[in-house]
Amino acid sequence: MTDTAATTTNAATPTTDPAASTTDPATTTTDSGRQSLGLPEAVRLVEVGLRDGLQAVPEPLRTEDKVELVTLLIAAGLTEIEAVSFAHPKVLPQLADAAEVMATVPRPAGVRYRGLAPNLRGAQRAAECGLDEVVVVVSADDEVSRRNQGRGTAELVAELPEVARVVQSSGAQLVVAVACSFFAPARGPVPRAERELVVDAAVDAGADGIYLACTSGQEHPGEVHLGVTQTLARHPGLPVGVHLHNRNGLAPANALAAVQAGASWLEGSFAGLGGDLWFPGDPTVLGNAPMEDLIHLFDSVGVRTGIDLAAYLRVVERSVELTGIASTSFVTRGGSRADLATARWPG
Repeated sequence: MTDTAATTTNAATPTTDPAASTTDPATTTTDSGRQSLGLPEAVRLVEVGLRDGLQAVPEPLRTEDKVELVTLLIAAGLTEIEAVSFAHPKVLPQLADAAEVMATVPRPAGVRYRGLAPNLRGAQRAAECGLDEVVVVVSADDEVSRRNQGRGTAELVAELPEVARVVQSSGAQLVVAVACSFFAPARGPVPRAERELVVDAAVDAGADGIYLACTSGQEHPGEVHLGVTQTLARHPGLPVGVHLHNRNGLAPANALAAVQAGASWLEGSFAGLGGDLWFPGDPTVLGNAPMEDLIHLFDSVGVRTGIDLAAYLRVVERSVELTGIASTSFVTRGGSRADLATARWPG
């Protein structure tokens, strides 16, 4: 299936002035909503499309295509990119070229690269690739841990101190991803104690940060806000991010809730690519939070992201061309506020 990331028009809709700025006109008003919503002046957005997105694409992309996407991301203003995974090549052949990708990507000042390691062996491979950060995944839900990584939560927690030693001795920072932080497939809500067991172990191991993952895509803003608040109260000063999936359509609301609670960063994927692979459902709702929708959301309420939406949409368009998978985002299908505000009625 192929599609285009460009906004289309027809005779029943206004046409967009191609010379118009993509900046939301509302951001120039006195109150764009940021202060009334209790939001900070800026938010960090971390791109995970190269890893969590491309791992869901049936046919692996060429290394040079991945590097092209990285180059486009940097041109759009992305400075934190999760580019690779060090899962076993037989498990994820789509990401088997991790070392080659990291040997080829551009390395301008200010851009940080991340890789995901599912276990100690993956961390050892990641440590050889000049990464700025290595993410190690530990699920708060034991059943998901066993099905996804072949080992229980307690086994992965016990391995964290050695993983931290390997990663940090390479000069990289360690981020522990707490999968199923709020809700797990075939179970429902995950108890706070199980989430905190993993978070506490990560802190004890010396992790430089953690993120709470909305792995199932069925999390709601109340859970996300409370989870971030509780984590920061328990570990003041700990950098805490939130990884967003969008099965229930609440990813934008969860993003706002996370930032209101004090999250340090949010994670999404170009075109909403990737995401939930375990249970059936319409493929258009199973992915990660589309990064372009997050950029548009924060632009609209006056929160700086440092990312140019128009340039980012070129990343989306290229990913659609390369994968044949249409974007699931609203901004690619419905246009931005600026598109509509600057449109001209036909005739």
